[in-house]
Amino acid sequence: MRILILGAGLMGPAAAYNALLDDGVSRVTLADRDPLQLESARAHLERVTDVTRLHTVLLELSNRDETVALIRDHDVALGALPWSASMLALDAALDARTPFVDLAIPADDDIPHLRARADETSTLVVLGAGLETGLTEIWARHLAIGLDEISELHIKVGGVPEVPSGPLGYRIVFGGREMPLREADALVVHECRPQLAARYSEAEVVDFPGIGRLEAWHEGVLPWILDLPEFTALHAASQKTIRWPGYAERITMLKEMGMLSTVPVDVAGVAVAPKALLDAVLYPHVRLRDGEGDITLFRVDVHGTKDGRRVMRRADMVDRIDRARGFTSMARTTAFTGAIVARMIGRGAITATGVVTSELVVVDQLFEELVVELAREGVVFNVAEE
Repeated sequence: MRILILGAGLMGPAAAYNALLDDGVSRVTLADRDPLQLESARAHLERVTDVTRLHTVLLELSNRDETVALIRDHDVALGALPWSASMLALDAALDARTPFVDLAIPADDDIPHLRARADETSTLVVLGAGLETGLTEIWARHLAIGLDEISELHIKVGGVPEVPSGPLGYRIVFGGREMPLREADALVVHECRPQLAARYSEAEVVDFPGIGRLEAWHEGVLPWILDLPEFTALHAASQKTIRWPGYAERITMLKEMGMLSTVPVDVAGVAVAPKALLDAVLYPHVRLRDGEGDITLFRVDVHGTKDGRRVMRRADMVDRIDRARGFTSMARTTAFTGAIVARMIGRGAITATGVVTSELVVVDQLFEELVVELAREGVVFNVAEE
């Protein structure tokens, strides 16, 4: 099995590490446009695992022919890229007719084109095979199994620095230089009706043992999860992002000032997108510094009935940075998940075609395998029913 990983930032090396643990993988290729980043990733991996099967390749995604040829030479490709680069990689994978796993979700406007091309080429594309999206929806569907009726679904997930500091009490733990901020409203279900709520609104207190008190605010339910048979009759549904207290109030102020807008405004004759300016100004304050660690927090609640009794099922997870191996918690929970799904495809355990999301294919025995493999790396979920 030959696996190609595109992107050597925070996520790519963690995915490569996970793939190299599998004796069934004959080659792992890590590709990036930045030679220094690629060299750093290789040196990192050399310190923590056997890199005999690791190859590194300089690649510019805009070179379509070279990208297609590289992808075609592998059994499956995984994208650990910024959103802005994902479509270049996805289009090249479809030209190569090679299955592709993406840790992210492309922009809504790109998905119809992607679906049409994937159907035309009979190529599998798995979107959102990370933490969120990915594990959140996979666990939501799993918790619903066996319930006679499901009335509520509530997801809370997020990555935070171990110690809050700086103007937002936050550090970028996914990679890149852009803050994960949007001004669009969030999808919720209230009184059986899908509707919109202001993003960053209705912040609620959430506690995790050993961590303390945090807050969670509306980020929005993914619309396609409401189309799953398990969740078509929900009375209430929400998906909230977890941060240290005070974050939502500060971001709401920025949002109301227009600083999250991507529409350029004129500044002394220069067109500037407020969000781009905000990212540039904030980055020195929110980058993850050497020695700093992160925590990933995860909670999925499914409410319903079973044999006439009301039931609430919960999956909880708290994960911390792995300092010994040098992987952030966000990389462990996100990139390990993507690499496991890619290996499932590479060995033929997932045989679908077209564009799918991870909760549609990581079910039954593959779900159990995913949970066991993550637990082997110390990413452990606790499940309770009451």
